Parts: sequence; C-alpha cells; structure tokens
Amino acid sequence: LQISGYLNLLANTIDNFTHGLAVAASFLVSRKVGFLTTMAILLHEIPHEVGDFAILLRAGFDRWSAAKMQLSTALGGILGACFAICAQSPKGAGEMIAWVLPFTAGGFLYIALVNVVPDLLEEKNPWNSLQQILLLCTGITVMVLLSLT
Repeated sequence: LQISGYLNLLANTIDNFTHGLAVAASFLVSRKVGFLTTMAILLHEIPHEVGDFAILLRAGFDRWSAAKMQLSTALGGILGACFAICAQSPKGAGEMIAWVLPFTAGGFLYIALVNVVPDLLEEKNPWNSLQQILLLCTGITVMVLLSLT
C-alpha cells in the first residue's frame, strides 16, 4: 500500500475532528446554528469522502478495506465533538465557543482558499477563473443569507 493512502487517512481524521468541533460548538450556540453547520459540513463531506475513497483505492486498498478505513476516520468527528463538549466551561459555552468556532471557520477558509487560489493563478482560461470566483462568491452569499434568517 502506498504511503499516500495512509497520509490521506490521517488528514481525513484531522478534518473530521475539526468538523466534530464545529458541529458540537455550533449546537451549543443554538439549534439553528447547529443545524446550519451540520448541513454545510454534510454538503462538503459527501463529495470529499467519495474522493478520499478513490484515493484509497488508487493507493492499493481493496474496496472493503477502503470503506472500513474511511469509516474509522469518522471517529475523529466524534472525538472532536466530545472534546468541544468537554471543553465547555462550567460558566457556560461562551468561553469555549469564543475560540472553537473562529478556529474551525478559519481552518475551513484556509483549506478552501489554499485549494482554490493556486488553481486560479495557474488557470489559462479567464472564463474558468471567473466561474470559480463567482461560485466562491455565491457560496459566501448563501452563508450570509442563511445567517440572516
């Protein structure tokens, strides 16, 4: 098995840990914020997990092993949620939320921009670059509109 498969599993576990942090912390803010965060993460995770599964297959895992390993990385999300809940102060969730939500949001933005910006800079076709920028702005607009409701 190629080392890239194991590195992908480690990265996926860390990614799922931050998702667990975000979901638990957002539910501590309110049900609405919790559900919106959960939906956003689910929309992100479905294509992400399919891609990770393909990476594991290409790295030499058989289908059953790849599926089991992908499922095991989900434990990172459970650990992240448990950590967020345990880090909650006896005074209330305010102190913990003050660092968890900005930390996870910043991490998500960093990962998104690290993946998008280099591609935009290397893109030769201006139409493709414009489409990517418009889709990025559409995503930001949707998040803003959802936060207002």
